[in-house]
Amino acid sequence: MQGLIQVAGVIDQAEADLIREEGADWLGFALRLPAKNEDLSEEDAAAIVKEIQPEHRGVVITYVTDAEEIKAFCEELGVTAIQLHGDVPVEELRKLRRIAPDLYVLKSLVVKQDNLDELIKIVDEAAEWVDMFITDTFNPATGAKGATGLLHDWSISAELVRISPRPLMLAGGLNPENVAAAIAEVRPAAVDAHTGLEDPVTRRKDRMKVRKFVEEARRAFAELEAGEKA
Repeated sequence: MQGLIQVAGVIDQAEADLIREEGADWLGFALRLPAKNEDLSEEDAAAIVKEIQPEHRGVVITYVTDAEEIKAFCEELGVTAIQLHGDVPVEELRKLRRIAPDLYVLKSLVVKQDNLDELIKIVDEAAEWVDMFITDTFNPATGAKGATGLLHDWSISAELVRISPRPLMLAGGLNPENVAAAIAEVRPAAVDAHTGLEDPVTRRKDRMKVRKFVEEARRAFAELEAGEKA
C-alpha cells in the first residue's frame, strides 16, 4: 500500500480517463455530501467505476454515517472502498466491518488548529475497524471538512503517521508544487489531491497538473523508500 496516489473529485468519464492515463492509482467520487453539491450523479459514478476497475480502484467519498446505508451504497455503485468524512460512531464502524468485511474503509481525521488530542483519540478508538486513515483540512470559514484547498500543519499529520497502527493518506491543499515536500515531512503511505489539480476557470482536472503531481509524488515516495533502506 505504500506510495499510493489518489485523485479525488472525478466529474465524468473523460476526467476519469485523464487521471488514469496520467498514472494515478485510485479515483475518488464525492457523493451524498452535506451540501448536496455533488459533481456527478450516482448513476454516472457507477458507470465510471465499472469501466475503471479492477485496474484502478474507485473510492466513494461520502458523509454517510450509517453502516447499513454505507454497505448498500457501495454495493449500488460497485465499489470496494469507501472514504468516510462524516462523524461515524465507532459502533457503526464496528458494525460495518461485520456486515461488509471485504470493504476497504478509510476514515477521515480532519485537522483543525488545536485538535491533535481529539484525532489521537479517534485513531485509538477506530483503528481496529478501518484499513486506512486520511488527514484533511478543516475550513473554519465554511465548516467544510474536505476539498477545501487549504493546507494544515503537516507536523500534526506526521505525528498521526507515527502513532497510528494503520497507514495514513495525506490530503488537504496538496498540489504538484508541494506534494514532494509533504511526503518528505509527513512520510504518509498515500497522498490525495482534488482542487489543487483543477483549472481555476473550468474546475476540471488539468492534465499537466495531474501529470506533474503523479511524477513528483512517485519521486518523493521512491526517495523515502530509498532512505528507509539506507
